Amino acid sequence: MLNIPDFRQRFGFLVFSIILNSAANALTIATSLGSAVWTGSSVNLADWTHISLGTTLLLYGVVVTILNQLLLGHFDRRRFISNLLYIVPFSYLVQFIGYFWDWLQIPALPLLPRLILNVLGLLGVAAAVSIYQRCNLIQHPNDDLSYILRFRFLHGSAIIAQWTSYLPPLTIIVVSFFATGHLRAIGFGTAFALIAQGAIMGWSDHHVFPHLKHHVDIVQAHHPA
Repeated sequence: MLNIPDFRQRFGFLVFSIILNSAANALTIATSLGSAVWTGSSVNLADWTHISLGTTLLLYGVVVTILNQLLLGHFDRRRFISNLLYIVPFSYLVQFIGYFWDWLQIPALPLLPRLILNVLGLLGVAAAVSIYQRCNLIQHPNDDLSYILRFRFLHGSAIIAQWTSYLPPLTIIVVSFFATGHLRAIGFGTAFALIAQGAIMGWSDHHVFPHLKHHVDIVQAHHPA
């Protein structure tokens, strides 16, 4: 039996991870050197549709929430509500923390400091996802997609699940490019995330708050026939 922290401890980790995830994603956007794949696709979708980033992230999350239900093969009310509960604060925290990074003039820094901050932001994103996936109280639907794939279909492999879950945002990035003729928040950081984020998440599972174990009973209870 997994050594699951009590609810209060898990909730504390959850709040910390939401703030870390929002700040780290916003930091990668501010550096203009490439964001994690989901974030980069959201920035380009917002640019294409002329909708604010916060609202785009929110609507994007609703669509992925529905996809998660289809992958589960049944309606999971708890999971559906949890996905919606996550995306509201996260979506607008990314947007408003982005204003803070702009106020600090992160976009105006020389290349080397921005590169270092970009990598730190991507490491923060991966660590945050690992933390709240292990808490499994509420999750962003984008990362819950990876979580469902990882434990329902891919035998717990963080790397393969991450690559598989990137198919929707990569599609959005390509379509946005053809629609607008340019890309934003896509670059070195995006390539780094594509190659390494799943591995960093797996490493974080064992080294970032290692006493926080995966609470996977909900996914494991519904294996496909």
